[in-house]
Amino acid sequence: MSGIQIKAAFVNDSTAHEAARKLQALRALEVGELQQGGMLTATVDDSVADRARYLIQQIGGNIESME
Repeated sequence: MSGIQIKAAFVNDSTAHEAARKLQALRALEVGELQQGGMLTATVDDSVADRARYLIQQIGGNIESME
């Protein structure tokens, strides 16, 4: 089981917090601490990467990188 690291930017901290909670519910391998300016880093399993991308975009996040 390998992970994909996602870095995403959000308009504000509240939407970044919402994304963090939803990624945890999606069983992300790791959700990093929120960075100033609404930046979020998470690692998800390959099997849920597409759902994580969709979730972030639906909340209004902008994916900076996905590796």
